[in-house]
Amino acid sequence: MFRWFIIFGILLIVVGLVLKFAPWLIAWFGKLPGDITIHTENYKLYIPITSMIIASIIVTLLINLFKH
Repeated sequence: MFRWFIIFGILLIVVGLVLKFAPWLIAWFGKLPGDITIHTENYKLYIPITSMIIASIIVTLLINLFKH
């Protein structure tokens, strides 16, 4: 269980460094083809389908990498 806390901590550090030093990398995430955005005067609906598929693939690869 402590190993998962260490992995989670390292992952948070990596995400923080990416947000700090590569904001251009995060700017495209959420504006991919397949992400749905609907704006009206009363509400804003955002459904990041493609972005979540990519995030799911990355997380799955990381879990499988650390699992073996």
